[in-house]
Amino acid sequence: MACSRFCHALRVLGLACAALLCSGVVRAQGIESIMAPGQLIQGHAKYDDDCKQCHVKLDRKAQDSLCMACHKEVGADVRTQKGYHGRLNQPLVCKSCHAEHKGRDMKIVVLDQTRFDHGKTDYALKGKHEKVACAKCHVAGKKWREAASDCNACHKKDDKHKGALGSKCADCHTENSWKEARFDHDSTQFSLTGKHTDVKCLDCHKDNVYKDTPKSCFACHRKVDEQKGHKGQFGEKCDSCHGTKAWKPSSFNHDLDTKYALRGKHHSVACKECHSGTLYKEKTPQECWACHKKDDKHKDTLGHLCQTCHTEKSWKEVAKFDHEKSDFPLLGKHEKVECKACHNSAMYKEAPKECIGCHEKDDKHRANLGRNCADCHAETDWKSTTGRFDHDRSKFKLRNAHAAPQLKCAACHQDLQSYRNGRLTCVACHKKDDKHEAQLGDQCEGCHNDKRWKDSPFDHARSRFALNGRHLIAQCKACHETLRYKDAPRDCFACHKKEDKHALALGTRCALCHNARSWPVVSFDHDKRTKYRLEGEHALVKCNACHKAAAAAGKDIAPLGSACLTCHRDKDVHAGQFGPRCDVCHQPTGWKKIKNRFNTTPAEGSAGNQNQGQPGGVQ
Repeated sequence: MACSRFCHALRVLGLACAALLCSGVVRAQGIESIMAPGQLIQGHAKYDDDCKQCHVKLDRKAQDSLCMACHKEVGADVRTQKGYHGRLNQPLVCKSCHAEHKGRDMKIVVLDQTRFDHGKTDYALKGKHEKVACAKCHVAGKKWREAASDCNACHKKDDKHKGALGSKCADCHTENSWKEARFDHDSTQFSLTGKHTDVKCLDCHKDNVYKDTPKSCFACHRKVDEQKGHKGQFGEKCDSCHGTKAWKPSSFNHDLDTKYALRGKHHSVACKECHSGTLYKEKTPQECWACHKKDDKHKDTLGHLCQTCHTEKSWKEVAKFDHEKSDFPLLGKHEKVECKACHNSAMYKEAPKECIGCHEKDDKHRANLGRNCADCHAETDWKSTTGRFDHDRSKFKLRNAHAAPQLKCAACHQDLQSYRNGRLTCVACHKKDDKHEAQLGDQCEGCHNDKRWKDSPFDHARSRFALNGRHLIAQCKACHETLRYKDAPRDCFACHKKEDKHALALGTRCALCHNARSWPVVSFDHDKRTKYRLEGEHALVKCNACHKAAAAAGKDIAPLGSACLTCHRDKDVHAGQFGPRCDVCHQPTGWKKIKNRFNTTPAEGSAGNQNQGQPGGVQ
């Protein structure tokens, strides 16, 4: 019975479908809307005939991806695991909560406010927020997710600071009670220590104004300083002496808290003896001379560093002076010299520091070497100069043959007065050795060196004629007949005159065709380097067949015309009747080859026959 009813229903459904297929309704709506289990909600109504927007054939799981492709905010939450949907168990099945095909007016998004778990959102409810009605934060007409999450959005009217502390209320207030503040003062630029921890907030923050509250001690303790203290003499940096544990006694330690430790008799001196002005505004001098100017017997000639000789125990007690720390350390025999030998009075700095100041009578060079005696002489012995003078520090360094013992000092320096301004050029000593008769100048070191004067290696590339090709293996005397090297010519013809087979017809600039690698190898491109291209038989003609006349002085080649008659006048059987343009008829591949430039067409009549045998266009 059940089977027969099912078959009957199928037949009825088939007949109905067949009837609809024949009507215009099916053509308008499609088979998908007929097979749909029910209407979509009003928001999805536009997809009634487009099932592929939500369904994929043979793949039910793909529906969730299509849902999130349209609802991009939900899709983003799921991918980043944020928001309500991102914190639900994955993978999500959208239809388990949002069932469709229930009709146009169906509510497929239903939020049970009593059972909703706010902890799965980006804003977990804590403290008194758990009892606040949803409508207090979620404004009607906007999505639930668009509710503001910052404190100031809801508690702006509760801000007693009037925005002075910004909008981050949670830095001080909690969800348990708005009036309950938990501010960490150590997070500010003024940490509370000592007795400051017991002070009420309003004692420093007047009228609940927290911003720009003064941080200096003087701002709060001005009255104490004026009535019982220093009356502003020591400035506003109270913390330099006082601490937060107790205002009294002062915790100031002059030895540790300043750069000037009190030693000796300075301990018993009253503060006002040194600090006469306002501290920090008028800098207290730290030099001895500032207080002991009247005690200075040297009349300021030794500067203001009194502690170099004197101590804090007693001004008159002079400590042993360490001459090593002065501008003139005592070395050698200077250690045994009495002070008065150099210091004639209490003006110690008047003593000379230069050797010549005391040893002028010992100067055998008569000031020729200046006043720096120490360059050669030592403190251990004035007469001994062995190894003291370093000639490399002079303008002439001694190397190789110039160095001792090969060369004695007397070879250059005639006497004790001629050490300075000695001759530095090579020619000064080697003029007699100059075989070039001064033609190459005074710079002998350009070719010669201090290892050996003769056969020194010379780099010809530094000259005006760089050697290349076969010139590299040529002997010097082949070009330089004498040691007057600059007399040697630099042009090819001067050396290769006997090898010139052209009898000067091609000039004297041999390098235009020949090269230094091999004289017989000629590399002249007539087509590129001249205005006359060689074609046909011309390419086989020897150079001297055309260039017969000798070139004029200073010229590369004798002038040669480019007209054919220049060379072929003897072959002109026309006796000049057709002009000099032989190339109009003749070809360069052969003189007897005539170009096809004649008009011999019989159809042209007698006029054409009269011109037969004459070049076209030539009258």
